[in-house]
Parts: sequence; C-alpha cells; structure tokens
Amino acid sequence: MLTQKKELFDMIETLPEELSDKVFDFVEYLKFAYVMNEEVAPAELVIRSKEDLIEKLEEGIRDTESGNVCSLEEAFAEVDEILAK
Repeated sequence: MLTQKKELFDMIETLPEELSDKVFDFVEYLKFAYVMNEEVAPAELVIRSKEDLIEKLEEGIRDTESGNVCSLEEAFAEVDEILAK
C-alpha cells in the first residue's frame, strides 16, 4: 500500500463511525464526479446546457412512454460498470 493510502487508511480507522461514513460518502461523490468528467463519461450522461438537459429529459419521457426502459438493477449495474473503469 502506498504511504499516502496507508496514512489515509490510518486516519479513517481512528474516526468515529458516523464520520467514517461521511468519508465513505465523500469518496463515492469524488468517484462520481470523476466519471461525470466529459472526457470519461458517456455523452448521454453529460449535460452541457439547459437546452441539452431539456432535450435529454424529453428523450427520457419518450423512452418511458414507449417502454424503452431498464430495471433499477440494470441501471445500477451499468453505473457500477462505469465507476469500475
């Protein structure tokens, strides 16, 4: 284990449970923020403008109305796959 990672691990080990949970949540947020980087994230997940958001929401509504949707399990599996990269 790298020295920095070891130091971080040791710091987290000494935290009360509620603070270590917050550290874990923050690390998850950082991973998500990295994935949302336009160079890493799939184009359909990146919102570039208000108009782009509206277009993506309308497309989602059309997909829902036509039954072109996936289960929550499939969605989480895809997110996990993206985060693993």
